[in-house]
Amino acid sequence: MDYLLFLNDIAGTEILVILLFVLLFFGANSIPSIAKSMGRVIYQIRNATSDLKEEIKNSSTEMKKDLNLNELIKETEEEIRAPMDQVLTNIDHTVNYESKNESKSKPKTETEESKQNETS
Repeated sequence: MDYLLFLNDIAGTEILVILLFVLLFFGANSIPSIAKSMGRVIYQIRNATSDLKEEIKNSSTEMKKDLNLNELIKETEEEIRAPMDQVLTNIDHTVNYESKNESKSKPKTETEESKQNETS
């Protein structure tokens, strides 16, 4: 019904004038053949548009299969994750290394010294 949208701007009397003009111009005998021809044209246009829509849908499905987007996303995620994991590991090693150094260089308290003297 999309092809009839242009009829919204045409009033009833205008349609009657157009039909009267067609009747006078083509004659009463040729109007059925003209209507039949127009019906065939509209049918062919509908089939062509539905075929075109189906072809577009099929080609988009084929393109998705060819691109294999899920695999591409997984590969990209792995490429990004590996360096990030390395950075995280480096940060963990740095934090652990600093905490070990701090415990070694940390001054002993009086209680720790007295315990050490008692054991010696």
